[in-house]
Amino acid sequence: MDLEARAHAEHPDELRLWLRLLTCAQLIEKQVRTDLREQFDTTLPRFDLMAQLERAPEGMRMNELSRRMMVTGGNITGITDQLEAEGLVERAEVEGDRRAYRVRLTAKGRKQFNAMAHAHEAWIVDAFAGLSARDIQTLHTLLGKVKHHFLETA
Repeated sequence: MDLEARAHAEHPDELRLWLRLLTCAQLIEKQVRTDLREQFDTTLPRFDLMAQLERAPEGMRMNELSRRMMVTGGNITGITDQLEAEGLVERAEVEGDRRAYRVRLTAKGRKQFNAMAHAHEAWIVDAFAGLSARDIQTLHTLLGKVKHHFLETA
């Protein structure tokens, strides 16, 4: 049973919409996780870490990765250890701070990430294949209004 099944007609439309959004996000994420595992023998957290590093060619400190990914430093260390062992990332000491490391993609890691990113993009496009271009634009605009309202009142 998905989250949306918990809603009943007597619930406000807003609650039913929220549960539908969550259900759709969970279904898409589940498929992406499956595709990453089957096609690239990797996990979504590894993909996410590599995506962060791809945006920062000079690399990132471990604590910055942790903050951006909203996970503990221990999680980042474990994923980084795996990726480093596979030659996909490398650690470099941070000048002036012997306890800190900067992590960056290797050439091999960048090549592998690019292949995964292209596939990921296709999977997301496919996830929305049931919508027309106009539907997608309308949904994007409407969710933008929700985001804007939330940011104004937060």
